[in-house]
Amino acid sequence: MNADLHLEHTPERRGEHSVPHKPVILCISLSPIRRDARVLRQIGLLREYGDVVTVGFGPRPDGVSEHLEVPADLATLPQTVPGVIGLALRRFRSVELAAPAVAWARDALRGRRFDLVVANEARVLALASRVAGDAPVWADMHEWAPEERTHILSWRLLVAPFMTYLCRRYLPGSALVTTVGDSIATLYRKTFGVKARLMRNAGPYRPLEASRTEEGRIRLVHSGAAIHGRKLELMIEAMALLDERFTLDLYLVPGGDDGAYLAELRRLAAHDSRITFHAPVAPEALPSTLNAYDVGVFWIPPAHTNARLTLPNKFFDYVQARLLVAVGPSPEMEPLIAEHGLGVVSTGFSVKECARSLAALTTDQIVRAKAASDAAAAVLNFEHEKERMRPQLGALIEGSSPTPNGATR
Repeated sequence: MNADLHLEHTPERRGEHSVPHKPVILCISLSPIRRDARVLRQIGLLREYGDVVTVGFGPRPDGVSEHLEVPADLATLPQTVPGVIGLALRRFRSVELAAPAVAWARDALRGRRFDLVVANEARVLALASRVAGDAPVWADMHEWAPEERTHILSWRLLVAPFMTYLCRRYLPGSALVTTVGDSIATLYRKTFGVKARLMRNAGPYRPLEASRTEEGRIRLVHSGAAIHGRKLELMIEAMALLDERFTLDLYLVPGGDDGAYLAELRRLAAHDSRITFHAPVAPEALPSTLNAYDVGVFWIPPAHTNARLTLPNKFFDYVQARLLVAVGPSPEMEPLIAEHGLGVVSTGFSVKECARSLAALTTDQIVRAKAASDAAAAVLNFEHEKERMRPQLGALIEGSSPTPNGATR
C-alpha cells in the first residue's frame, strides 16, 4: 500500500466516537461516464448514501459533488514500453498502477480519504485498493474480466493473464463484488472463490404504453455500441432475407476504433433503403425513443464468454420500451424471454436462423409480446436491483461489514 495515498482516518471521520458526517464515496470508472448507463445508475444509487466523487473520462456526470476528468488520450492499460515488458514477463505487481490513466488517477487522488470506494471493472482494482485505505471497496465487475476482449490476440496473450491476476489478488479482499448475470457470478465464485452478487443492467422503470402496431409493417430497432465483435452485420444481412414489411433502425454509438466499424456497417447497408442509421441517444432517453418501434433485436454469436453470457442494457431498454424482444439462444436472455413471454429466440446465430425467427411474425404476436413487455417492465427494472443492493451498501457505509468477500466468509 502506498503510504502517500493512505492517511489514517481521524476520530472525527470514523470510529466509535466519530462526529456524524455525510459519507464521501469515490466511484472510479475508466469510461466516458456520461455515456455509461450502468455507472450512471450506480451513481444514482450511491447518492442516496453520501456525496459522490467520480474519476473517469469525459465531462462531469450529473449529480456528483466532484469529478476528476481523466485526460482523453491516456490509455487504461499498461501500454507503455515498460508496461508491455512487465506484462510479457508476467511481472504483474510491477504494472498494477502503470497504465497512464491509472497513474494519473492515483496522483489526482493522492492524500484523499473516502468512506467507500467503488471500482468499476478489474483494471482499477489495484488503484481502488490503494486509495481506499481502511475503507471498504465495492468491486463492480460488470462482465467476466479475464475475457473482456479475447477476440484481440494481444489481449489474449498479454492482458487476459493480467486481468486474472488482478481478480485473484484483489477480489477476495473486496467487501462487495457484483456482476451482471448469474452465470458470470458463478464463474467468479468457481475461479476466484468470491461470492459475486447479482446487479443486472436493468434501467429504471418507465411509465410508457406500447405503441400501436400497424398491420403489414414490422419496425425493427437496435441500440448500442458499434463494436466489431458483436457481429451487428447479422441484422443487416438478415434484412435481405425478410420481406417488405420489415424496416430496421439503428441507434449506434461509435466503438473504440474511431467509428471504423460503424462506417463499415453503413457501407454494408447502403443498398437497402429500409435500413436507417440514427444519431446516438442518451441512455435516459432510449426507452422513449425505442417505444416507437415493434421489435428490439440483438443477436450476438457466442464468440467468447462475455458474448455467450451477455445480458445487456439493451435487453432491459427493449422491455421498458414495451417491444417484442428478438434474441439468439443466449443462456442469460433466453430464460427471461420464456419466463415473461417477451418475444422470439432464434435456433442459432446464422443469418438464415436469425431471419427465420422473425419472418413468420404476425401482428397479433407482436401485440401480445408488447403487452408481455408492459407487464415485465414492472419487474425487470433498476428499482428491483436497487432493493437487492441497499442492505449491502448500508452495511458498508455504516462500517458493519468489514469482512472481506472471500471463500471463507
